[in-house]
Amino acid sequence: MVDADTSLDYVYFPDSGVISVVAVYPDGAIIEMATIGREGSTGFQSFFGAKMSSVRLLVQLPGTAAKMPRKTFLRAIETIPVFRSLIAAHVHAFLEQVMISAGCNGAHNLKQRLARWLLMMRDRNDGDTLAITQDLLAEMLGVQRPSITNAIHTLERAKLIACGRRRVTILDRDGLIGASCECYSLNRARFSQHLPKTYSN
Repeated sequence: MVDADTSLDYVYFPDSGVISVVAVYPDGAIIEMATIGREGSTGFQSFFGAKMSSVRLLVQLPGTAAKMPRKTFLRAIETIPVFRSLIAAHVHAFLEQVMISAGCNGAHNLKQRLARWLLMMRDRNDGDTLAITQDLLAEMLGVQRPSITNAIHTLERAKLIACGRRRVTILDRDGLIGASCECYSLNRARFSQHLPKTYSN
């Protein structure tokens, strides 16, 4: 975990797994703003001159990542045009993801938002079983545990997912896309536009 208001000493490039970017409120509550997988990196605020992180980073799905000192990252941006172009594309896609997520949180119901979140995790996981808990889902979606339990049961009754101990398995991806709001497809289209190699399927 990298907490808010800590130094951006390193930039991480996930090879697998998913990192959540979350806002932290004064009362300790958090809500997810976006996710980062193999398509991007953490610490890209350095691209704009930031030396401190304004957000908290949490590893949601375990995986591996390459680690680069911030100074090396900035030097690569200055001296390698292709690298600079890729980071700029990721920043663009990331900011659009944040905007879509903000709109989704205000406009769509919890079942739709949960389906979107699970699909986005699955895209980065390359598998249908996600090592996540209901408590984590409640935190990331900014709701109470009973609310997320009800939403999960709705998707389970439709045979779209199966929820076990510390895991959720997607049984019907196409059906889950149908249960999601349009924000999942919009997010995916934006990433495919800016970073065409993000998705393999």
